[in-house]
Amino acid sequence: MSDLIPRPRVVETASGSFEFLPRTSVSGPADLVDALRVALAVLDLGHADPRPATSPAVAEAGTEGLSETRTGPITVEMDESLGVEGYALTVTPEAVQIVAGGAAGALYAGQTLRQMLPAEAFRSVAVPGVRWTVPCGRVEDSPRFAWRGAHLDVSRHFMPKREVLRMIDLLAAHKLNRLHLHLADDQGWRVESRAYPLLHEVGSHRARTTTKPFRGESAFDDTPHGGYYTLADLGEIAAYARTRAVTLVPEIDVPGHASAVLAAYPHLGADPSQRHDVLDRWGISPAILSPLPETVDFLATVLAEIIEAIGSVPYFHIGGDECVLDAWASSAEITAYQRSLGLDAPSDLHAWFLRALADVLAGLGSRAVVWDEAFVSGRLRQDTIVMPWRGVEVGRQAAAAGHDIVATSVFPLYFDYAESSSPEEPAAIGDTITLDDVTAFTPAPPSFRPEESAHVLGAQFQLWTERIPDARTLDYRAWPRGCAVAQITWSGDADGFASALPAHLRRLDAYGVEYRPLTGPLPWQRGGTGDRMHQPGKVQVRDVMRHLEELTQEADSTRPSLS
Repeated sequence: MSDLIPRPRVVETASGSFEFLPRTSVSGPADLVDALRVALAVLDLGHADPRPATSPAVAEAGTEGLSETRTGPITVEMDESLGVEGYALTVTPEAVQIVAGGAAGALYAGQTLRQMLPAEAFRSVAVPGVRWTVPCGRVEDSPRFAWRGAHLDVSRHFMPKREVLRMIDLLAAHKLNRLHLHLADDQGWRVESRAYPLLHEVGSHRARTTTKPFRGESAFDDTPHGGYYTLADLGEIAAYARTRAVTLVPEIDVPGHASAVLAAYPHLGADPSQRHDVLDRWGISPAILSPLPETVDFLATVLAEIIEAIGSVPYFHIGGDECVLDAWASSAEITAYQRSLGLDAPSDLHAWFLRALADVLAGLGSRAVVWDEAFVSGRLRQDTIVMPWRGVEVGRQAAAAGHDIVATSVFPLYFDYAESSSPEEPAAIGDTITLDDVTAFTPAPPSFRPEESAHVLGAQFQLWTERIPDARTLDYRAWPRGCAVAQITWSGDADGFASALPAHLRRLDAYGVEYRPLTGPLPWQRGGTGDRMHQPGKVQVRDVMRHLEELTQEADSTRPSLS
């Protein structure tokens, strides 16, 4: 019980163990039992009396007499006072008793039990010769932060549905509860649209892809790349996630990063006469959507399609980052429209455009999320969530302005950066973000005032895929750094993480995760030569953060005063 990741809030050990026998019975409210079964699927739990358990909550009962008050070896009860993700778990030689605040809490109790079992519990089926025992003791647990997530860019390199479902399983195993799916960017549009089918028919594939990681370098693979999720796929992904207490956060990044959209529908651009291709290189593109009413109506239709397919979308990300506004400034029609709205500059129009989409989303029951550039003008809806990717300071500014924030800072939460400055690493965007860097991170730093910290929802790690071409590389970049994010967002700190990690890596081995070993890449994980060769030192994350800090200071000088 000392090797649990993330670390529970309270752990008490006791002598003895409980053994799961074939078809061990489980009873309690159906939704809680179903959630527990998801976490402990390998055990093929049996059935018991389906009526709700009636004994006192764990917090109010000792362990004596449990076998007399229970209908089976495993019982699950509801206690809403624990919070929807909270749970209490008591293990005796005779029984396992769980009290959960909701289905998510029951799932997380099951994930804790799974980690208390032998590492083989992370295999797809129960292998012979394993004794399925857990140590006796007691766990009380609830998360420090509500938003504990991962961002997956499927635009730069498309990940088939099976890989997204696998990522959801891995998030749930670590009590991470958000999957931010980056569905649209310059390099590809990744979701079906029945209203505007050219989005997926044209925008979902590019003719070739650059093989160089940096701007100004020119070399291409001349291999077509593409793929998209049907609306039914997206609904399936979201439903699969919900059964694992993971909320899908779709992102359609606008108004910039628009090459794929404009390749399909060029009349939506700032210059309708200009033709576009789905971008085959990395970096910031000047392609930008027009902010005129036709574009807002177009996007409103697409957003509604996605929300209808998913069924329930509490959060919808609309991007707003890295927008080159020159084309707006040079368009007489857009400038006239800006003035008709009483706006002074293209930057104000940028904020107005995102607010208009946020209003659309609010009408559809979703809350808008944006990258931090959208915050600069101060014109966002107050309920818009800001993701401060450019650093902690811009996050503090957004929180001070009353916006909820999710920490997404390049350092140390961009996992497309290498974990060491070594030529043995596979090609990465730059150097370095280590496991220790991640464990040292605090989503709500001590420098925040209490009222600012109250707006920190949590944090997520980012998997931008310019240099993540496949699922094996995705595993390598995500884990075990993702384990560290799970701990700092659930437990609130990294205490005990380093000592628990070796045992946890054996669980990932059983699961089949091709993580980066603590000692460095395995021979077949190394970059080697050619396109996969890493270039140590060419881009340093500290230099990137310094540059982003300068940009933030420049933007802050033009942002309206909060007073």
